[in-house]
Amino acid sequence: MATLGVIFGGPSPEHDISVLTGLQVAAALSSSAQLAAGGSELHALYWAKTGRFFEVPATAEALAFVDGPPLGAAPLALVAEPGRGFVVPAGRLTRERSLGVDVAVVCCHGGPGEDGRLQGALDLAGIAYTGPSAAASSLGMDKLAFGSLASAAGMPVLPRVLLPGQTLPGPGPFIVKPRFGGSSIGIEVVEDAETAAQLVAASTHLAAGAVVEPYRRDLYDLNVAVRTWPQVAVSAIERPLRRHASGEILSYADKYAGGEGMISAPRELPAKIPDDLATRIRAIAVDLVALAGLRGIVRVDFLASDAGELYVNEVNTIPGSMAKYLWVDPAVAFTTLLDDLVAEAAARPPASFVTTGADGTALRAAGSIGSKLA
Repeated sequence: MATLGVIFGGPSPEHDISVLTGLQVAAALSSSAQLAAGGSELHALYWAKTGRFFEVPATAEALAFVDGPPLGAAPLALVAEPGRGFVVPAGRLTRERSLGVDVAVVCCHGGPGEDGRLQGALDLAGIAYTGPSAAASSLGMDKLAFGSLASAAGMPVLPRVLLPGQTLPGPGPFIVKPRFGGSSIGIEVVEDAETAAQLVAASTHLAAGAVVEPYRRDLYDLNVAVRTWPQVAVSAIERPLRRHASGEILSYADKYAGGEGMISAPRELPAKIPDDLATRIRAIAVDLVALAGLRGIVRVDFLASDAGELYVNEVNTIPGSMAKYLWVDPAVAFTTLLDDLVAEAAARPPASFVTTGADGTALRAAGSIGSKLA
C-alpha cells in the first residue's frame, strides 16, 4: 500500500494559489478508485508561510487557511534523511514517528516548493515525488536560463536580458519580470530603460534579478499542457482572456480572482487559431519538455500574433490546478491525471547517490590537516 502526501502552501508569493491547488488535489485523490479500494493512504501536508509543516484534514476548505494553519493542524517536520521524511515530532510521552510517505504529490507554486529546493530535500529523504527533478525544477523557474536553453535549441524566443547587468534590447517599451517567479506577480510594463532600472531597484519581487524583454502590444497568450505518463500527451490549447480590457498583461487577478484558481479564469478553450499554428505549438511544447528534462504535468506558455509569429514565453512546471481544465480534447478526468502522476513518481524514484570511489585512499594518504594550511 502506497502512502501519499499532498504538499501545498509554502513560503512563496503564490502560497494562496498553492493552497487551492493542494486542496483540489487532496479532495480528488481522496475519492480516487485506488484510494477507495484501500490501495493508498493519504496525508494532506500544509507548508505554512513561516516554513513549518503541518498535517491537516484532506477535506479542509480554503477559508480555513486564511490566517495560517487551520484549527487542529498537527505539527510535522521534514527530515532530509532516508527512512525519516515527514515525521511527527516527539512529545512528552511519545517518540518521534514517521508518516511513512512514499510518494509526495507536490502542489507548490513558486518559491522553494517549485524551484528545486523542496525536491532536493525529498531526494535526500528518499521520498518519490511528482513533477520535475530538483535540477529540472530549478531550470524551469529561472526565466533567463530557460529562455537561453530554448533559444540555443533554435526555438523562437524574444530577446531577453538580465537586470542589473546587461543592456536592454532596444528603446522600449519593455516588460520586466522576476527572474525567479511566476503568476504575473511582480511583472510590470515600462516605457524606457531608466524606469526599468528604477523598478528593479525598488521591487522586492525583483531582488534576485529581473529579466527584461521587448513588450509587444500585438502579441497575445496561448498556453498548452503536456503530460509525460503513461506516454507523452498534449492538451487542448487555450487563449487566456483578461478580466479588465485596459490591462497591458494577463494579471494575477485575471488568472485567480474567480475563486477557484486557474479553473475559473476566463479563457477561449480550445483557442480559435489556425491549424498550422496549433501544430507548431504542440510540437515545440513536446520538444521543450524533453529538452529541459521535465516530467509530470507541465504548462508551456507562448506569445503569438495575428501575423503568425510565435514565441516561447515560459514554462510552468507545477501549473495551477494541475492544468486540469485544459484536458478537454480528448477529455481526461482529474482523478486519472492524478493517478498517472502518482504512478509516474513511483516508477521514477528519487535521486540515488553513489559513493563508489570514496574508499578512504585519499584520507589515508592525506597527512595532517595542519600541514595543508601552512
